[in-house]
Amino acid sequence: MNLTSIPAFQDNYIWILNDREGRCIIVDPGEARPVLNAVVKNKWQPAAIFLTHHHHDHVGGVKEIVKQYPDIVVYGPQETQSKGAKHIVSEGDNIAVLGCEFRIFATPGHTLGHVCFYSSPWLFCGDTLFSGGCGRLFEGTPKQMYQSFQKINALPDETVICCAHEYTLSNMAFAKSILPHDSFINDYYLKVKELRARKQITLPVILKDERHINLFLRTDDIDLIKVISQETNLQHPEQRFAWLRAKKDNF
Repeated sequence: MNLTSIPAFQDNYIWILNDREGRCIIVDPGEARPVLNAVVKNKWQPAAIFLTHHHHDHVGGVKEIVKQYPDIVVYGPQETQSKGAKHIVSEGDNIAVLGCEFRIFATPGHTLGHVCFYSSPWLFCGDTLFSGGCGRLFEGTPKQMYQSFQKINALPDETVICCAHEYTLSNMAFAKSILPHDSFINDYYLKVKELRARKQITLPVILKDERHINLFLRTDDIDLIKVISQETNLQHPEQRFAWLRAKKDNF
């Protein structure tokens, strides 16, 4: 299987996973034209669409793609049914597409019905986890997002995390502001800054590396706890997660 990212809007990525025969899965097509152009250019045969949640920048292209490829199967959580999902998926479901078994798990926080699609090594996580950060809490609670992060963090080290937005530089700047002396964060910030200066993509990322540089995966980290304790005494990791999310909202 081969993974391709297609830029969309200002900072979105639409992910394409294709097999040797050219059959492909399209993940979160916020707009149709870049996808359809790539399909024609690469001679792909669209087999399925995966939707992680209902926001327009993830579903806006579904209708036009389905119009062009009426046999395509659209998978998504209940909240995407009105956006074109015909096969509704939820926590614990397994679906077989292009010879791969994808496990579905619920990751509420950004939206209440948000889901991730996982087939080793690929994780399509929509707007739950971003490299160096996490999604905004538009519908869910910090506790829900913390629990969603624990599900992701339980996956194998080699998991390839396919986030939906290019937010890495701003996320690393935030992480650096919280732990300015952390060597992992400083080194990765410089790497990302150089990549973006050359207009290169920073995604996907490997979970093993993400555990070092994403503060939202480090809520039990002693250095982070020391920083937080200068402002408040939070005993539970989900409380520290909420503190971080609030800090990021005002960064």
